[in-house]
Amino acid sequence: MPKESLETLISELVHEEDWRRMRATAACLAGGPKAVQGLIHVLETGPPSLKIEAAGMLARVKDPQGGAPLVRLLSDEDPNVRKAGAIALEQLAGVMDTVAATALVQYLHECRDDGQRNAIIHLLGVTPTAIQPLTALLKHSDEAARLTAVDILEHLLDPRSADALVDAMTDPILQNTAIRTLKKLSAIRERIDQAFDALRNVEESSEREDARMSTIIDLLGIGRPSVEILMGYLNDDDWVVREAAVDLLGKIGDVRAVEPLMERLRVDKDTGVKELALKALGLIGDARPVDLYVELIPIRPLRVFAVEALAKVKDAERLRPYADLFERLQTDRDGLISYNAGVIVNKLQAMAAQEESVAQAAGHQDEDE
Repeated sequence: MPKESLETLISELVHEEDWRRMRATAACLAGGPKAVQGLIHVLETGPPSLKIEAAGMLARVKDPQGGAPLVRLLSDEDPNVRKAGAIALEQLAGVMDTVAATALVQYLHECRDDGQRNAIIHLLGVTPTAIQPLTALLKHSDEAARLTAVDILEHLLDPRSADALVDAMTDPILQNTAIRTLKKLSAIRERIDQAFDALRNVEESSEREDARMSTIIDLLGIGRPSVEILMGYLNDDDWVVREAAVDLLGKIGDVRAVEPLMERLRVDKDTGVKELALKALGLIGDARPVDLYVELIPIRPLRVFAVEALAKVKDAERLRPYADLFERLQTDRDGLISYNAGVIVNKLQAMAAQEESVAQAAGHQDEDE
């Protein structure tokens, strides 16, 4: 029997037989750019059930090319397809490119459904590349578009929008909202700066940990509007300030912090900062730092935190290349390392068992035919 094409396998993501669906999933994950293009084609031409599965698969593959086509799903006539598109975009937010973010902003401008608009605003809030197209919209010839942009920027309170909001103050339509937003941004920065200045001024080493925890409790409620400011503090000269910034970013859980936290892991000379960066990245659960985690396992003060972070990675497929390492770590003398390695091994074994079941079912099917 000839081997099925990738296009055929993608169409089987909704096949009634389990083994065919699992085989299709495995083919998409291993198919690289060709699989991404095939999934995008399905988003444009497939039936609703297949569009839903393709959207979920693009979210798992995390290829930025899938962003703009997923945005187009938000206007699909089927509500389940629209919901699948929104979920996939949120999962893709950390790697979404400017093209997709621009498409998202354009869709928001055109959307008239309040429920849909609220969903898009939420998506923009977790999309790191969204600020550029939103600030560009402040200069749109359409008054409604400008008002939409300034209202969302007030909602997001991202410091990266400050310069554009200053320019927007010359627009009578936008002036009041721009001024109000800039005041809020200024207040947020002032509060964070004051808190970190106070922390930096604590000199007694016995008091610094308590002061750090108090700072975190004080600032955590600000949430996502503090992310960009906190990332700036990752380079502070004082280790306790860097620790507080790292800790806060992990607890907030915004994917914008992944790359800066990875950089702290690579270059910071303070072990405490590195430990907290590992914990923070573990809380976010992004798969991008997997290779870095593995590099840190031989470093004794960090090995426990590195394996814990690996166990929290949401995309288990990224852990597969290190399966042998995790098998060995199951017998580690440190109980936390052996436990978390076991968690990872169990995930990988479950994936392998699924794949074996698919292969066996496919073999039986070939024999029958």
